[in-house]
Amino acid sequence: MADRQQAMLNRLHRVRTLQLNLTRAEEARAQERVSTEQSLSQRIAQLVEAVSPVAAPPTAAAGLMARAHFRGRLLESADAATARVAAAEQRAAQAAEQTREAKRDQTAVEKLLERARVAAIRAEMRALEDMPAAGSRGGLGRGPDRDHNRHDPC
Repeated sequence: MADRQQAMLNRLHRVRTLQLNLTRAEEARAQERVSTEQSLSQRIAQLVEAVSPVAAPPTAAAGLMARAHFRGRLLESADAATARVAAAEQRAAQAAEQTREAKRDQTAVEKLLERARVAAIRAEMRALEDMPAAGSRGGLGRGPDRDHNRHDPC
């Protein structure tokens, strides 16, 4: 029965370790998405600044209109990028929480494994203590004094 329990705990530990590794990988991907979205948002902000209207002669009205149009489009893109950054940060926070939960699960299984190992060691120690002394031969002339000299395992 103990072997079945130990095998089940070992299998459970392998599964929890695999789940922990998968959630850590997902968290890393989510953090990478956050940094990518933030860099994209910064690049769009730089483009908005680069296309901002400047003082120009009145004959350049078409150029000014085109710049205003592109600046408006870039501002829309900047708003969308900000929303994507917020969503990516939220996904990263969820992935971090899942990683913490997976780590708690794995730690719990490791504690169960350690308890089972300690219980097995204690059972072996009790079995050794209950064994008869190796030098005791019953009635072969050694006498009962020989049994009294047996020392407990230290």
